[in-house]
Amino acid sequence: MLATPLNQRRLQDLRALADVLNGRRIVVLTGAGVSTDSGIPDYRGPLTRHKARNPMTFAQFTRSPAQRRRYWARSARGWPRIAEARPNPTHHTVAALEQAGHVVGIITQNVDGLHHAAGSRRVVELHGALRRVVCLECGNRSSRAALQRTLAPHIPTGGPVVSAPDGDAELEPPADFPEVRCPLCGGGLKPDVVFFGENVPKATTEAAWELYSEADALLVLGSSLTVFSGYRFVHRAHKEGLPTALVTLGPTRADDKVTCRVDAPLADVVPWLRELLQHVPGRLD
Repeated sequence: MLATPLNQRRLQDLRALADVLNGRRIVVLTGAGVSTDSGIPDYRGPLTRHKARNPMTFAQFTRSPAQRRRYWARSARGWPRIAEARPNPTHHTVAALEQAGHVVGIITQNVDGLHHAAGSRRVVELHGALRRVVCLECGNRSSRAALQRTLAPHIPTGGPVVSAPDGDAELEPPADFPEVRCPLCGGGLKPDVVFFGENVPKATTEAAWELYSEADALLVLGSSLTVFSGYRFVHRAHKEGLPTALVTLGPTRADDKVTCRVDAPLADVVPWLRELLQHVPGRLD
């Protein structure tokens, strides 16, 4: 039983979504807004878009041991929030729509792994995954959870934790926080995610376009589409005339390029999509 009542405005939103999505194979593009109901903060949501943030860049991380120490100290303190996060109704609904055959797959800009945890099977993680770390020298990939156990004795404690996007916390590293090294070759370790200023791997991009090519409609959930890696799918859909629906809070870079735009909390709209696409009689009449 869905708790959110359907008022007239929401009925109009759902009818508009039905016009775009019903009877079509859907590829879903998701952003950080999908995971805020799981307790993971975003960069550009209604409560965060005006807060100045200086995320780590690829150049900073790879060129400066001090910046790597700073990153890993913050990550070690913030990791439990990512590790303990659980899928919310939006993740579960998208997974159910995939299992029912309405959704061909998910292209996500998120790095939290919650689509997999919800049971989604065809997921392209555009920006990588925090659950893995990769060596900058030998390329070996290993578990982030295992690294956390190694870092445990050095994790800063005391005081409140102010969580930041991408699994870190806002703090300065203690002077004795160690460099994080690969157990195989001694090279520097990096989270297996795409940093600002780093390119999405070619194989990942190709996998995302393959999913896109299988769809008759694009559904964007919880993204401002500020970053080009996500925006380009809407841009191409607009050029090709592919029906596109967008559900998120606040303005986006692509508001003038979508077929249907719903400015609403995902929790008020997405859980109804299962009934919407299964043509339950009378619910939207």
